[in-house]
Amino acid sequence: MIITRRGFGLGAGALTLAACTNTGRMPGLTGPAQIADDLRPVPDAGWSAWVAGFRPRAQAQGISPATFERAFAHAGFVPGAITRDRNQPESNRTLEDYLSIAVSDERVAKGRAAFVAHRGTLSALESRYGVDATVICAVWGLESFYGERRGEVNVLSAVSTLAYEGRRASFFESQLVAALKIIQAGDIDPEHMTGSWAGAMGHTQFIPTSYLAYAVDFTGDGRRDIWSDDPTDALASTAAYLQKSGWVRGLKWGGEVGYGAPQGRILQPQAGGPQFAVTGNFDAIKRYNNSDLYAIGVGHLADRIGGAGPLRGAFPPDRYGLTKDDRIRLQQRLTARGFDTGGHDGVLGNKSKAAISAYQQSLGQVPTGEPSVALLQSL
Repeated sequence: MIITRRGFGLGAGALTLAACTNTGRMPGLTGPAQIADDLRPVPDAGWSAWVAGFRPRAQAQGISPATFERAFAHAGFVPGAITRDRNQPESNRTLEDYLSIAVSDERVAKGRAAFVAHRGTLSALESRYGVDATVICAVWGLESFYGERRGEVNVLSAVSTLAYEGRRASFFESQLVAALKIIQAGDIDPEHMTGSWAGAMGHTQFIPTSYLAYAVDFTGDGRRDIWSDDPTDALASTAAYLQKSGWVRGLKWGGEVGYGAPQGRILQPQAGGPQFAVTGNFDAIKRYNNSDLYAIGVGHLADRIGGAGPLRGAFPPDRYGLTKDDRIRLQQRLTARGFDTGGHDGVLGNKSKAAISAYQQSLGQVPTGEPSVALLQSL
């Protein structure tokens, strides 16, 4: 069985989008000082006993005693990985909200700047692998905000904790073995093998088994380095992944129906919203993350990086009767009254709901946190 890069259930951009702040900006981790306390390795007797029991299984799969000792010298139990794994929120974002985050003005602007800065590398990758340079750049943008948020959690600690915890023991033990093989091959040392709480690594968030299957050394320095500030190997690995997932050179991923979209099957992820005609390259993107919203997000962000404008089709009002412009006005007016919504992007996340509750409470109302047309009109 082939496990896709996100085959372990973190779909719809969960690593970068599901935990977003209200503004739609990813919280990210840009340095060790910003790691949450519960994501730092700590001693734990149960975990240590599990590691001791795992050692012969690792050695049976080719991991040398020296590699094992070096890998676990500074690893430990990461309680926050278990908490997050057990409490992943169900994604119920509409396409409109998803694209407000995934293809925000900030992400488009940074993407265009990143594309210019790395044009030579991206063009070389397109030539070698046949994958559109803008699509490679868009995946980078969605996965780590163009390298700004790669994750700083010790991967060995995270995946060993999740293997020890047992809910998906077999999967995470396979990731741990793969991580040890990466270290043994000399691609990275244990201290610098960092990523997300679930073990996704580098600029484009590869899990260890996918790294072993698809990562490439495009720079020719003898290491498949997806962690360093230089994104070349990570971008090349993404291109290789998409190529091996069936990407067809020169074929568009799809587009908005009625506005130059190619022939293909029709999707309408949000009732009353824009329709999209998608091709086999859309399915190749879904091998990277098995979500229609994610694939549309990558495709549309790629188009925007390449100079295209926003979607032209309109989205319907939400279940509260509010359009995106209404929601933006609601956030702006709450903020002006001293109720901080964290930004004005039209996505009503936890911070906006808290601001609504506080405003309702100030009026002597039951603090439901629910928006409404009447609430907007009262501001």
